[in-house]
Amino acid sequence: MSQASPSTTAAENDAPLSGGMLWLAAIILAAANFIAVLNMTIANVAVPNIAGSLGATVSQGTWVITSYAVGEAITVPLTGWLSARYGAVRVFVWAMVFFGIFSLVSGLANSLGLLVVARIFQGFSGGPLMPLSQTLLMRIFPKEKAAAALGLWSMTTLVAPVLGPILGGYFCDEYSWSWIFYINLPIAFLGGFFAWQLLKRYSEPLIRNPIDRVGLVLLVIWVAALQLILDEGKNLDWFASGKIVALAIIAAIAFAAFIIWELYEEHPVVDLKVFRHRGFTASVLTISLAFAAFFGVSVLTPLWLQNFMGYTATQAGLATAGTGLAAFFVAPLVAQLTTRIDARKLVFGGVIWLGIDTLWRTVATTDMTFWNIAVPLVFLGFGLPFFFIPTTGLALASVEEREMDSAAGLMNFLRTLSGAFATSIVTTTWANQITRNHAELVGLADSDRSVRTMLENSGAPGDAVNQVIDYIITGQSVMLATNQLMWAIGIAFFIAASVIWIAPKPSRVVDPSAGGH
Repeated sequence: MSQASPSTTAAENDAPLSGGMLWLAAIILAAANFIAVLNMTIANVAVPNIAGSLGATVSQGTWVITSYAVGEAITVPLTGWLSARYGAVRVFVWAMVFFGIFSLVSGLANSLGLLVVARIFQGFSGGPLMPLSQTLLMRIFPKEKAAAALGLWSMTTLVAPVLGPILGGYFCDEYSWSWIFYINLPIAFLGGFFAWQLLKRYSEPLIRNPIDRVGLVLLVIWVAALQLILDEGKNLDWFASGKIVALAIIAAIAFAAFIIWELYEEHPVVDLKVFRHRGFTASVLTISLAFAAFFGVSVLTPLWLQNFMGYTATQAGLATAGTGLAAFFVAPLVAQLTTRIDARKLVFGGVIWLGIDTLWRTVATTDMTFWNIAVPLVFLGFGLPFFFIPTTGLALASVEEREMDSAAGLMNFLRTLSGAFATSIVTTTWANQITRNHAELVGLADSDRSVRTMLENSGAPGDAVNQVIDYIITGQSVMLATNQLMWAIGIAFFIAASVIWIAPKPSRVVDPSAGGH
């Protein structure tokens, strides 16, 4: 029985992946992106449980969300620099391992302080997973399958934030809040091990540029300050708070200094020069605007269903699950179309579809059945792949191959930031509109006193009558506020759709071997 020579074995180990091994690597990369994005929202519904378990107030418990967001927002734009200095595959694998370690620490935390620190480091680890999973997918797949790989990655990005609150609610109701962190462990540890075995053949020469310490410090300051504003603004009444004003001043000064420094630094920690490509700038602007609108819908829908329509977390999850399911089935078709049709046309049509579907939801009522709510959300899912897959491909195709890691990092950073902006704007505006609508309806409701008379004739005491009427008014105020926000979000989709035409007609597709430095 003959044995393979060492040179033959080495050649096989260095050969590009194919067949089942290629798709196993793709699943690992997509799963890494999934858990990073999932952890942006999975803790949202668990805050009361966490706070109660650790002896903290709900307000203090929100730091569990903020800490992860700050950590992630800082490292996402650093991805290009980290990849160039340490290697994309090595950074990805270590990020997976550390994500698992700090997920374990989060689940085992017996104090809020330890949990917040663990979540910061979990965010640091999760940041590079999003852009690197994207660029490594493009690097390992042959050209004819690159669009399918990008479609797989895109679906995890769109489905994960929708599933986050659903899974968070389920684990808190059925098990313990710790399980929202434990579910990351098998993906992180097994994924890290197999990713190294499969992807180390794609390692590239390193570029040992000096560390841009000034740029790094400025980045940390302005990103942390901005994230704190977005997360704490609603609780502190925004700019009526001296703390928010101070944070805004710090963020503005640090951001301006960061932009100036990075544009003139020879070895910047974040390569802002990729914005010189008009196609990249237009694509990223479209992604940011449309994702903000989509995230607004994703945040508002479960809030409305659980807080005012009487849905449990599981029921709300089932109502919204159709979005991800429809997107999953449409994605392969879109991936094929991107190789034949101008990406700008696909993006424009997809985002317009999202806008029309959102406007369809502006006629919602408090008497809607489950299917009245679920069906428009299924149709929303049909449009998502047409928006996200070609826009991402167009953005990466617009930059030079050596800039791809930096471009992917910046694109994911701005997308994440747009989601944070959308969450703050939607929740604040919704609460304000509910209050405003309630004040207007109080003067209009039951003007002929027929409802009050009917309740009094049924024997209800005066306080009970007032409570019933206020309950009815509040329900209608919420429904009006929800419909009004859907109008605004629908128009935002139309604006986002028009922005894509700023991009020039694509002259090439993404080279799947790219993603380098």
